[in-house]
Amino acid sequence: FKDIKKGAVWMSSTPYDDVFRTMLNDCPKLVLAVVNEAFGEHYTGEEKIIFAQNEHFMNRQDGQEEERITDSCFTVCGERKKQYHIECQSTADSSMLVRIFEYASQISLDCAAVEENVLEVSFPHSAVLFLRHAKTTPDTMKIRICTPGGSQEYRIPVIKLQKYGLKEIFEKNLLFFIPFYLFVHEKQFGEYEKDVHKLEQLKAEYAAVRRRLEELCEKHEITEYMKCMLTDMINKVASSLAEGHGRIVEGVREIMGGKVLDYEAKRIKMEGIEEGISQGITQGISQGITQGISQGITQGITQGVQQTLASLVRDGILTAEQAAERMGRSMGEMKKLL
Repeated sequence: FKDIKKGAVWMSSTPYDDVFRTMLNDCPKLVLAVVNEAFGEHYTGEEKIIFAQNEHFMNRQDGQEEERITDSCFTVCGERKKQYHIECQSTADSSMLVRIFEYASQISLDCAAVEENVLEVSFPHSAVLFLRHAKTTPDTMKIRICTPGGSQEYRIPVIKLQKYGLKEIFEKNLLFFIPFYLFVHEKQFGEYEKDVHKLEQLKAEYAAVRRRLEELCEKHEITEYMKCMLTDMINKVASSLAEGHGRIVEGVREIMGGKVLDYEAKRIKMEGIEEGISQGITQGISQGITQGISQGITQGITQGVQQTLASLVRDGILTAEQAAERMGRSMGEMKKLL
């Protein structure tokens, strides 16, 4: 169980959980293609996503209260709002269904409503992304809820990452899977360490990944930041999954790049500033309705730029001194923004 108990930490979080959540936080739009794949939806990628809290407290029979952490819970605002819950699992786990039921039950209670002595709960659309699977891993898991008035089955689609090749991933825009793609090759790690030719074939696949990401970036289908984030997550998964297989880790890093290049960092900074200015103008115009449009736009632009530069400092792209200089602020004022 992924548990966090009060007073002590009992958590089996893995580096893959961290990568999963990082992508959700930094590039949430990428998860929409996963939703399409799991549930047969047709989201365009432009829909608004509203994330719910991932922490849920549960009272146990012994009177203790524990906190369960879900991998993701969010609502997509399309033609109508739908709530989703997706768990990322690196290996098959007999307790997975139990955890999904606990998570889904708590999620449904968070949005429950009582009317005329009737408690109505709506379970989210739940799915599991298995990074590894076996022959016995089903395509769908089910939870059968039996009550005195009858039974109802709760269907849980299963996504098996190791079944996806690069062609299908890019055709379906499943860029969310890219950092985990090395799992497809996991069983051949020993061969790659011994056979230079086979290792070069693996590196060629990652060279193709980098080219495709660069092409998507040039076409403005993904941002420079998204491209660099995916690259970083690829390296993080490789370092963990191929631990003890130095040639594989080095080979992937050699192709994908070990760090963000200077020109890429500059482009990211410019994208961030432009986005901050745009957000600032929007906020400023809203304020300007009551405070005067001219004053509101000015304040909005200033706030947007300040927030963006502060974010770039936190991400390590700019130093605090550089950001303070661009804002015309003292280091003391800059630290307050951070």
